[in-house]
Amino acid sequence: MGLFSRRRRGTAAPGASEAPPTGRAAREETLAHLREFATSRVGVEAYLEPQTNVTQTTLMLIATDGEWTRRRVPDPKAGYELARTLGLPVYDVQRTGYPQRMRDWNSRQRIERQRAQRERAARRSADPR
Repeated sequence: MGLFSRRRRGTAAPGASEAPPTGRAAREETLAHLREFATSRVGVEAYLEPQTNVTQTTLMLIATDGEWTRRRVPDPKAGYELARTLGLPVYDVQRTGYPQRMRDWNSRQRIERQRAQRERAARRSADPR
């Protein structure tokens, strides 16, 4: 008897809280969100992220300015098919990594959130109530 003989292929990893989207409605909802993102932004590319112990397989769309969105997909094959349906180039994130523009966008968003927090705190301390 092997060490991992009880573990079956295709089952959710221990500790995974949510199952991948299933059913026609979930697929259509995911497709609608990704299609809206892809059509409303410039230079969108798809990045397929593998399943981990914590998350299911996901498809991440990244625009030219670095803005991104992510949705779960049932498996890598479905992710590739979805990207092709949307007419997007698709990359395996394990091979290519994440583009620098995404990291830059995340940094800009973090700075903007911190600035907004400081401004709210300054307004509260200036308010004489």
